[in-house]
Amino acid sequence: MSPIHIIPIAYPTTPAAEDLAQTETASMNSNPPCRFCGTPLHHTLVDLGMSPLCESYVSQDRLNEMEPFYPLRVHVCGECFLVQLEAYVTAEHIFGDYAYFSSYSDSWVEHARVYAGRMIERFGLDRRHRVVEVASNDGYLLQHFVARGIPVLGVEPAANVAEVARKLGVPSLVKFFGEQTAREMVADGRGADLLIGNNVLAQVPDLNDFVEGLRIALRPEGIITLEFPHLMKLMAENQFDTIYHEHFCYFSFATTVRILAAHGLTVFDVEELPTHGGSLRIYARHAEDATRPIDERVGALLGRESASGFNRLESYACFGEQVKETKRKLLSFLIEARRAGKTVVGYGAPGKGNTLLNYCGIRTDFLDYTVDRSPHKQGKFLPGTHIPILHPDTIRETRPDYVLILPWNVKDEIMAQVSYIRDWGGQFVIPIPEVRVYP
Repeated sequence: MSPIHIIPIAYPTTPAAEDLAQTETASMNSNPPCRFCGTPLHHTLVDLGMSPLCESYVSQDRLNEMEPFYPLRVHVCGECFLVQLEAYVTAEHIFGDYAYFSSYSDSWVEHARVYAGRMIERFGLDRRHRVVEVASNDGYLLQHFVARGIPVLGVEPAANVAEVARKLGVPSLVKFFGEQTAREMVADGRGADLLIGNNVLAQVPDLNDFVEGLRIALRPEGIITLEFPHLMKLMAENQFDTIYHEHFCYFSFATTVRILAAHGLTVFDVEELPTHGGSLRIYARHAEDATRPIDERVGALLGRESASGFNRLESYACFGEQVKETKRKLLSFLIEARRAGKTVVGYGAPGKGNTLLNYCGIRTDFLDYTVDRSPHKQGKFLPGTHIPILHPDTIRETRPDYVLILPWNVKDEIMAQVSYIRDWGGQFVIPIPEVRVYP
């Protein structure tokens, strides 16, 4: 389906490197250190103001209580070019009891099923092997290996989510993964032949501890696959809403290769995926394992990133202005719609949606409500904006003019689920990379 209405973004020209925003503190010692290389962080990629934790949904009885907001300022390291946030709260606070359940996205479960089949075929996995997933969530992925009779182990810090996985037959350790947990796994004879980390690398506050854990947990000829949003896509397509406190880091391919190499792991293959607006799936092995040669795709992607300037600070300089322009365009659309007497509601309550709404100052004056398939979110309110989260059937009952799709990365799935809005002339709105209205 082709969009019929586009509000264009006027992207600014790239300023000189010295114009890249720098922190205002004069002392080097007052700057936080890079999570990987320890270099003091002086440069800001984008400042999204103050925002609450994106998964801290508010219950009805807490609406009048004080809600903590934290700076959402993104740094870029001038040495290794790792893009990162400061840790204002601990990972234990964020992920101890989590509201995100992967299985509520049909397309993501299908992505996991296809992945499992491909890995079994490519690497000849069977009952003699063990598949381990870190941040295994509700068993959305490992269940497909269980169905094929392959031993699995999930490592998931959120007890409420891990309990759901266990009911699917996925044994789960309720722990944060790192060097200590990896050593315990190996001591118990539960090292990994295939070690999986899907959309977890960004959520690790102690990056070096996590990657060292991967090295320890991986058997001598084992394979690691990691999936994560690609920084090059994030910046090119203005996906600033994927930035929130639960994501501590954002990765280019080159920086990821460098981080793994520092821990004795070699990236031997890479795939570019459409998930989450554009992700990478990297394949890694022990550096001393010569059985898997490095694929030419590794060098090709490193070359493309280099040509795009991801090893130069000036390439990061214009992103902040792009973000401001997106905010202006989205607010202009919503103001015009409201002045015309149109009703606008949301679909979804993802972390990215909360970043978008809080940064743009969009509350119930613009968005009447949002809906979500997860019963864990229904009846609650979005953090910061306090927009109510209702059952998806509410859209059919209230017949809004516009449905703003907050998890735009699965827009096709959502537009198929809610296609009935066309019965009354309703239209879908996608906010990223620019405002688009679909009939």
